[in-house]
Formats: sequence, structure tokens, C-alpha cells
Amino acid sequence: MKRMLLSASFLTIVTLPLPAASAEIPDAIAAPGETLAATIHAQGAQVYECKADPSGKLVWQFREPVATLIDGGKTVGRHYAGPNWELADGSAIVAKVAARAPGITAQDIPLLKLDVTARRGSGRLADISTIQRINTKGGVAEGGCATMGAFLSVPYSADYAFYRKAAAAQPTQ
Repeated sequence: MKRMLLSASFLTIVTLPLPAASAEIPDAIAAPGETLAATIHAQGAQVYECKADPSGKLVWQFREPVATLIDGGKTVGRHYAGPNWELADGSAIVAKVAARAPGITAQDIPLLKLDVTARRGSGRLADISTIQRINTKGGVAEGGCATMGAFLSVPYSADYAFYRKAAAAQPTQ
């Protein structure tokens, strides 16, 4: 009788933390004088709708983001039209684009600086004043569209860096 020798190999999966910030933040989207409160990864899609441009040509026009917010390997919230960021702790913010810089490649959505315009809840986002969208991958609609009203969902990922105003120095007594 022949014996077979079976060898077992073990695979170890190591989860590394996501980068807190890009190696270089363009000056256009910098948040000088503000304090980084959190960096949360987003995984989702940029949704586009086929509409006529001013010349009447059908083109993909950005409609909304739809993304899951992930921190420490766990889902902590969502990012959606507004743009809104909402965490499971009940805090939420709405922001508007203040500045932009190009992504690394033509297929990457731009890096953004956004100013918070509204907030609710008392969780992690309660005192956030500025958001940076950094480390973008994908999300750009390519090619033409042929049917008015059609939708296109383009996968993307990004990190959102949340900043708060630096605390004012307390007077000494």
C-alpha cells in the first residue's frame, strides 16, 4: 500500500490600516489651521445620468455618489447625494465643493475640499468643518450615452478626511 503525504499550507491574511492621508495633498484642497478628526474609507459608485448638454448632445452628467463608509474594516455609515455623510452614531453632515484638484489618472474622480454647510446629531461628525476627498480610484464616466434618462454606475473608492477647526488658545490666568 502506498502512502500519500499531504502537505497543508496555511494562508495568513493581514489587514493593514488604510492610509490616513495621501502622501501629498495639493495646496488647492489643503485645510490649513484645521485638525484632522478622522479618515474614513468609502467604497461605492458614482452615478451618472444621460442628459443633453447645452448644445443638445447626450452626455453622462454626474447625478450622485452611493458609497459605504468603512473604518477599521467595519461599515460605519454611508455617503450619498447632497453630498451627505451619515454615520451609524446618528451624526450627519452636508457639504459643498470649495476646491478641486485632479485625480492621479484620467479615470480617477477629482480630489475635493468641501465646506460643511449643515450638520445634525452629536456623534463623530458633529463638529466637522471641512472634508477632503483624497486617494480616489475610478469613478469617471467614459464614453458616450445614447438614451436620454439612462443611468451609469461607475465603481470608485476614496478616503474622506474630516477636519475640525483648531481649538482657540485658552487665555492663561
